[in-house]
Amino acid sequence: MHRLILVITYRGDFIQPIIAKAGPAGYGIYPMHEIPLLQVSELTGLIKNLLEGSLPAVRVEGELSNWRPAPSGHVYCTLKDRDATIQAVMFKGKALRLAFRPRDGMRVRASGAITVYAARGQYQLVIESLEAAGEGDLQALLDQRKQRLAAEGLFDLDRKQPLPELPERVAVITSPTGAAIRDILNVLRRRNAGIRITILPAVVQGDEAPAALVRQLATANRYRLGEVIIIGRGGGSLEDLLAFSDEAVVRAVAASAIPIISAVGHETDWCLVDYAADLRAPTPSAAAELVSASSGDIRQRTATARRNLEHGVSARLSRAKYLLGSFSSQSLALQFERLVQPFRQRVDYSREALEYGIRARALVDRNRLARADVLLRAADPQAILARGFAVIRKQGSRQAIRASGELRADDTIQITLATGSAGAIITETRA
Repeated sequence: MHRLILVITYRGDFIQPIIAKAGPAGYGIYPMHEIPLLQVSELTGLIKNLLEGSLPAVRVEGELSNWRPAPSGHVYCTLKDRDATIQAVMFKGKALRLAFRPRDGMRVRASGAITVYAARGQYQLVIESLEAAGEGDLQALLDQRKQRLAAEGLFDLDRKQPLPELPERVAVITSPTGAAIRDILNVLRRRNAGIRITILPAVVQGDEAPAALVRQLATANRYRLGEVIIIGRGGGSLEDLLAFSDEAVVRAVAASAIPIISAVGHETDWCLVDYAADLRAPTPSAAAELVSASSGDIRQRTATARRNLEHGVSARLSRAKYLLGSFSSQSLALQFERLVQPFRQRVDYSREALEYGIRARALVDRNRLARADVLLRAADPQAILARGFAVIRKQGSRQAIRASGELRADDTIQITLATGSAGAIITETRA
C-alpha cells in the first residue's frame, strides 16, 4: 500500500504541485491530470504536512483584534493589516507569561508556527511569544479623538448629572433583538415591575449605527421619554463597538439633558461614550440594576447589615472570649466597642437612607393627592352654586338652560340655588 505525499516542483517561473506515492523503493510521481481520488481527511493531511513543514517558525507583525480569553485559559484572536487577516491562538501556559495586557487595536509582533486545524480545514498561527509593537491604526485614531474631546471638556466630572434615586421611567437605546435588551428587561421586571420602559430601537453596529444612535438620543430628550437613559449593546471587538466611539454619538451623549448610563459590552470593553456618559455600567444587566434600586433594596440592605452585625458580633465575641480570656472586663468591653462601632454606623446610615427614601416618596404622593383634591373641589357643582350662581331647568326636565333662546314666554322653570330651589314662569325673553 502506498502513502500519498504532496510535492512542490518548479518549472520555469511557476510552481507545479504534484502528488507522489511513497513506497519502500522511494516515490513515484503522478502528473496532476492523473491525480488519484482523495478523501477529505487525506487532502487536509497533505495540506497540513505542507504548511507545517514549510513554515515551522514565523514572526509576524499586525494589529490585534477580537482578543478573546477562553474559560480554559487559552486565548483566541485575529492579527490583521490593511489587506488580510489570520486567526491565531495562544495556549494557556504562554498566555500566563505575558508581560503586558493585550487589547484590541494594539500593534503586536507574534512569534510562533503555522498549524492546520484539520477538523475545520483552517490554518492558524500558534503564538509562542507576543510583544507590543505600538498602537494599531484604529486604536491610535480613537486615542487622538479621546484626547481632543477631553480637551474640549466633554469628559469633565463637573458635567456629570446625578442619577435619579427612584426613577419611574427609563428609556433604553439599543438593538431590539440583541442580548442586551433581553438582559435589561429581565432585570427591571424582576427588581421593579412598576418601572415604565421605553425602548428606542437603533442599529448598534456598522455604518448606519452612529446616525441611528444620535437620532434616538435626540428623540428621548425632545419628548422626555425617561428620567434616565440606558444606551448600550452586548460585547464585541474594537471594530464591533466603533459606533459608540463615533464623535457625533459622543457629543450627543455629553449634551443630553437626561442623565445617561453607558452599558456597552462587557466589563473589559471601553469606548468613548463611557467617558461622556454620566455613569458607566460594566454590562447592560448592571445598568438595569443601577436604575431599579428602590426602598425595598434599602430595606433589604438594612436587614442584611443587621444580620451581618448579629453574626459578626457573635463570632467575634466567641473569638474574643477564647483569645482574651485573661483580659479584664474593662478592656474586653473596650475591644467590643471597637468591633461593633463600624457595624452600628452602617446600620445608622442604612436606616437614615431608608427613612429619607420613604419620606421623599410619601411627600410626592401627598402632593399629588393635594393637587387632586384642589381640582376636585374646584369642579364641585355645589361650590359653584355657593359663589352666587344658579341652575335653571324647564319644569320636568333635567337639562340645564344655557341660553335665553331655549325658553319661551309662559314656560315654567325650576331654579336650583346653593340652598334650596324656586319655581318661576317666564314672562318674556331677550337675546
